[in-house]
Amino acid sequence: MDLRDHARQARRAARQLALTSAARRNAGLEAIALALEARREEIQGANRQDLEAAKGMVARGELAQPLVKRLDLGGSKFGAVVEMVQSVRAQADPLGRTLAATELAQGLRLFRVSVPIGVLGVIFESRPDALVQIASLCLKAGDAVLLKGGREAERTNQVLYEVIKRATEEAGLPQGWIWLLETREEVRELLALDEYLDLIIPRGSNEFVRYIMENTRIPVTGHADGVCHVYVDRAADLDKALRVTVDAKTQYAAVCNAAETLLVHRQIAPQFLARAVPALKEKKVELRGDAAAAALVPGAFVMATEADWGAEYLDYVLAVKVVDSLEEAVEHINRYGSHHTDTILTEDAQAAGLFLGAVDSASVIHNASTRFADGFRYGLGAEVGISTGRLHSRGPVGLEGLTSYKYILEGDGHTVDDFEGAVKRPFTHRPLKQDWRPAE
Repeated sequence: MDLRDHARQARRAARQLALTSAARRNAGLEAIALALEARREEIQGANRQDLEAAKGMVARGELAQPLVKRLDLGGSKFGAVVEMVQSVRAQADPLGRTLAATELAQGLRLFRVSVPIGVLGVIFESRPDALVQIASLCLKAGDAVLLKGGREAERTNQVLYEVIKRATEEAGLPQGWIWLLETREEVRELLALDEYLDLIIPRGSNEFVRYIMENTRIPVTGHADGVCHVYVDRAADLDKALRVTVDAKTQYAAVCNAAETLLVHRQIAPQFLARAVPALKEKKVELRGDAAAAALVPGAFVMATEADWGAEYLDYVLAVKVVDSLEEAVEHINRYGSHHTDTILTEDAQAAGLFLGAVDSASVIHNASTRFADGFRYGLGAEVGISTGRLHSRGPVGLEGLTSYKYILEGDGHTVDDFEGAVKRPFTHRPLKQDWRPAE
């Protein structure tokens, strides 16, 4: 069976899933969680093989060292994956929700009701836990999905896919709702399947995401870059600012919501950088600063270039710039940022309000780390990715971002001529406090 056949079967499965009860989909998620636990040793064994192979890829320059950490399913990471599945299961059913209800005229009622998107293609990086996140969210949202992971995680992904596929089929869910692609050539073929796929979500490098966007007619949601900023305002609490800055950069450096640029107001820069530089250096962060930052802490910085202000390092590197005002910070972020996640550290409520309103990003934060911009931490259960676009979904894309809606109009023999003929009936256009329910 070739990829087109897989996509065709996914379309059939998606239509079946759309009619599946929330209880049945939740039973599928419970089956996934139990199967993951039951086959933990097998999954982690495959993961150890991938980790060993990844070391050779790093040595050959085929894989960046920080990405190896994302590959590892050892320690507490495996338990967190199972917990995530249960978290998705516990979310409210995203389907069949009445989003709006209007009486158009007496006996003529219009409902806007949430439905699945249909068939998704999701292409993701070295994190095998992403496969479980994506599959869980798609199942809960009633979407079929074609998945392609990175070759550095191919053994782990294959076992995870087989576990999920078998568990959900045994739970009575339609066959073919999930497929795993195996080769890069299949990605190119996938991009041409606009007849069957409704949405593509790419997760990977800037170049890769842009390649996807430029080579398909299928709608694409996601982000090409994660250039996130921390701005330390002149009214910042230094203790808070220090903790948040270090966390935003170093808690997990190789992810899209890690800070890549630190902006510091000139009035507070001497005191703050005197504390922040040693703290970041202790975490092995390379600092690339402008002339003003370098002058405040001599010898601590590599001189930044223009390219550093728009760089997504995904590593222990941080660009640092001293700014003269909140307005300059906002202008810098909107010019060089990727509209992903940016935070202000300040005790001035007015300054915070101006920043949160003026920064054009999917997530804007006050006095907290950029690392909070995550589907699980936002209470979405999990996420299939983060979107920096403005249409349909923005920020962490959880269950709501994997649904669309349809209009359902219920009448009793109404015709348009009743409203436009010789004797015109009036439209009422009255909001209704009523949910749509299918006839029993």
